[in-house]
Amino acid sequence: MFVSPSRLVGLGLTVSALALSLVACGSDEPAAGSSGGEAKKIALLLPESKTTRYEALDRPLFTEALKAACANCELIYSNADQDAAKQQQQAEAALTQGANVLVLDPVDGKAAAAVVAAAKGQSVPVIAYDRFIENADYYVSFENEAVGKLQAQTLVDTLKAAGKTSGNLAMINGSPTDPNAADFKKGAHSVLDSSGFKIAAEFDTPDWSPDKAQAWMEGQLSAIKNGLVGVYAANDGTAGGAIAALKGGGVTPLPPVTGQDSELAAIQRIVAGDQAMTIYKAVKPQAEAAAKGAVALANGDKPESTTDKNGVPSTILDPVAVTKANIKDTVVKDNIYKVTDICTASFAGACAAAGLS
Repeated sequence: MFVSPSRLVGLGLTVSALALSLVACGSDEPAAGSSGGEAKKIALLLPESKTTRYEALDRPLFTEALKAACANCELIYSNADQDAAKQQQQAEAALTQGANVLVLDPVDGKAAAAVVAAAKGQSVPVIAYDRFIENADYYVSFENEAVGKLQAQTLVDTLKAAGKTSGNLAMINGSPTDPNAADFKKGAHSVLDSSGFKIAAEFDTPDWSPDKAQAWMEGQLSAIKNGLVGVYAANDGTAGGAIAALKGGGVTPLPPVTGQDSELAAIQRIVAGDQAMTIYKAVKPQAEAAAKGAVALANGDKPESTTDKNGVPSTILDPVAVTKANIKDTVVKDNIYKVTDICTASFAGACAAAGLS
């Protein structure tokens, strides 16, 4: 029987299509981070940009870690600019876009409960990143009371090394809506209240705003300037505000000032002698734990945890105090900053004196 060339071509296409169909149906090994070939969507919702770590460290390190853990996962990113209502809208938008997991660093820990409830209503797990959220599925952070204790103890040790055993302290805490700020404050008070130094003035900084910390410090100087021996500042942003106020108010020499987050500007202030210390919270392992946890939850698995907090499986990391003496062994060693990043022309002399050149 004669078969036309066109029928042979058609038959070949049909057989090829059938073969491809059988191959596709026989593949039951989806790619990592996928379900049925569909890429998972992970939403990272950060709280603000006034603290430089979030855009400079957390966002790129989480993005890198997510790509390493799940090459075909899609990242949905938002920053709330310290606006809890905006963050809730961003979370709702991420859910609408089909996010499989929310990684949430809340502007307001209590307000974030509504985000968790909305996500759970759609069977979407939530990772509390850096700041604790009740009823989250996983929590990744640092031992926050230990941060406050470490800041306060370093301040006390610095004062005693300079021969001071009494005098006034100004205490600049973090945002009253940040649950971590309450832990930092509690840890710091546990050291300072029995240190022999007097907390002459104390302030909870709305929105962690350096400008508000500076304005408050400026308003306190007339009352406490003469007896001021040290400043507890809960993070590097508030420390920068306090130092600006002290310099503007003619306070010389500057008293030791604490900080947190190891921002580049803070490391440079430490090199220059304007800030006594900061807290180094290694963001890379934090971001990696959150990214791996997100992929696990997206695939219906349990993330690895080291402990739990209020019933939430948690990975808790240890903070480190950074002073002029150990900059090389911390932020430089871990490639957070290069010496050339720190030792710009303005800090060349100070870097040489600190052994960083």
